Amino acid sequence: MMVRAVLVASLLLVGCLPARADIIQYRGAKGRLYFTNIPPASSKAPTTPPQPSTLPLTAHAAHRSTLGLVHTLARQYDIEARLIQAIITVESNFNPQAVSRAGAQGLMQLMPDTAARYQVRDPFNPQANIEGGIRYLKDLLRLFPGDLQRVLAAYNAGEQAVYQYGGIPPYPETRRYVERVLSLYGTHDPAQKIYRYQTTNGSILFTDIPR
Repeated sequence: MMVRAVLVASLLLVGCLPARADIIQYRGAKGRLYFTNIPPASSKAPTTPPQPSTLPLTAHAAHRSTLGLVHTLARQYDIEARLIQAIITVESNFNPQAVSRAGAQGLMQLMPDTAARYQVRDPFNPQANIEGGIRYLKDLLRLFPGDLQRVLAAYNAGEQAVYQYGGIPPYPETRRYVERVLSLYGTHDPAQKIYRYQTTNGSILFTDIPR
C-alpha cells in the first residue's frame, strides 16, 4: 500500500508544483510519509530529521501524461483503463522507446506486422502506440469473449498460438505474462487516496494518512 501511495503522490506533485521545484520526501515519527516543496525548519519540524530526496519530475511528468492518454483512449474505445495500464506496465514499464528482443516496439510492444495491421505509422509515438494496442486488444476480446486469460495470451503470443493449443500456450514467457498482467489488473485499488495539505508556513504536504 505504501509503495503505491508513494507513486500516486509523486504523480500528483507534477500537476501541483512548478516544473523545476525540488520535492523533499521524509517520514514522520509515527510513520506518516510526507512530500513537500519546502523543507521543514528544524525548530518546527514535526518529525525526525528529514532525508532529502529529489524526485525525477521529468520522468513523472511523462508517466502522468501517458496515464492521461490511457484514460482518454480507454473511454473512447470503451475498455477498462486499468487493464491497459496493467498491460503497459508489464510490456514496457511505461517506456515509450522500449524495444524487445523479438522486435516489439513502444509502450504496448506492438510487433511490426501488428502495427501495420492497425495503421500505426510511428510505434514510438505514445498515442499512436496505445491506440493501436487497444484496437488489437478489442479484436482479441471479440475473438475470445469472456476469457481474459486467452485474450492476454493471444496479445503476447499471437491468436494462432492460442488456437493451436486450445488455451494459453505452454510458453513460460506467455504464462508469466498472463499471470503478471492479471495480478496487476486484479490488485488495482481504485479507493486508494492521497491527501494534500498546506501548512501554516506555506509548504505543501502529500500523505496517504488523513489528519
